[in-house]
Amino acid sequence: MATVLEIAKGARAASLELAAAPAELKNAALMRLAELLFENAPEILEANARDLEKAEQSGLSKPMLERLSLDERKIAAMADGVRQVASLPDPVGEVIESSVRPNGLKIEKVRTPIGVIGIIYESRPNVTVDCAALCLKSGNAAILRGGSEAFETNSALAGLVGRALADSGLNADCVRMVPTSDRAALGELLKLDKYVHCIIPRGGEGLIRYVVQNSSIPVIKHYKGVCTVFLDEFADPGLARILTVDAKCQRPSVCNAAENLLVHTAAARRLLPPVAGRLAELGVELRASREAKEILDGAGIPCKEAAEEDFSTEYIDMIISIALADSVEGAANFVNKYGSGHSDLIVTENAQNAEKFMNLVDSATVYWNASTRFTDGYEFGLGAEIGISTDKLHARGPMGLRELCSYKYKVRGSGQTRGAPDSAK
Repeated sequence: MATVLEIAKGARAASLELAAAPAELKNAALMRLAELLFENAPEILEANARDLEKAEQSGLSKPMLERLSLDERKIAAMADGVRQVASLPDPVGEVIESSVRPNGLKIEKVRTPIGVIGIIYESRPNVTVDCAALCLKSGNAAILRGGSEAFETNSALAGLVGRALADSGLNADCVRMVPTSDRAALGELLKLDKYVHCIIPRGGEGLIRYVVQNSSIPVIKHYKGVCTVFLDEFADPGLARILTVDAKCQRPSVCNAAENLLVHTAAARRLLPPVAGRLAELGVELRASREAKEILDGAGIPCKEAAEEDFSTEYIDMIISIALADSVEGAANFVNKYGSGHSDLIVTENAQNAEKFMNLVDSATVYWNASTRFTDGYEFGLGAEIGISTDKLHARGPMGLRELCSYKYKVRGSGQTRGAPDSAK
């Protein structure tokens, strides 16, 4: 079994080859991977069943089990995502900007791969395929380190990635999985800044904070997804109900699901009962501020009184916190105080209020009359995503191919110098 250091050294060497690989070769490997996913679906599901059995026995939470679980539909979605990545333009070599200096120097700013990217993740085995595909297409080598709960599934998927690379004539070290779930191996990986250029953690807040605190390598991350739906006083009641229910209930275990419902005070008695009532019918536990609870109690809708820390909690479950805001500015202040800078929504028919909210809220993605559940690389047309960043340096929001690139300057001259003594002709 290769050591973490050996994997990192191999990945670095492979990354230099991959950076110069033509798009046709990378696309061939991706299309082969999509074929292998379909052809080997039964084996993938068998590995996943073994992981699920162990996870249930160990008491893994229901939301985490949902993230871990695969079926034929999810495998087909992985394959479709790989194909979409293959169909996207290759970002490597794209000229971002260019200029010609007065002395005749021609300067181009050109996209280049970052190099070697380490992806640390929990539960969701689709991350293995999504990240491998995005790194490969963007010319980056990838080192994958999944959680112990998905070890067998991730191993099966990583094996298919290796086969696709080999079948297409690419170096198998372009994508490697750390062959152990031992925490010590993760600690070692996080110190290999000589070979690894970026770490992207995906998982719970505890994992991400561990990575940030222990890494000597730059980290791109989001700690948690505390997303808010704000129903403005000019919100359409039907749209308010539809969007809130979708943002909370469509898939509550993901980071772009709503955790807070905020309602304009002027419309709270009109908007809150039907929206909260529908959430309650669907099994959502309501935790309301004192003012919101009075309205819900009056409407006969069961709820608990919320504690202040509830408004900054990522439940990833069928729970939502509810509060009132007396203005758009107040709503934005609430989001900036309690939210995580991920994805937030205003529901309103008033364009001025919508623009004000979208400008004041300091989040990676801000919505007007559309569910927060669209914060996703596939939904944004990126093919897949390697993660969602709430950072402000390098990348923000869903990260696709371009966000996995850095840049270099290519400067072409015809003998220009800065005037050293030997430069005179």
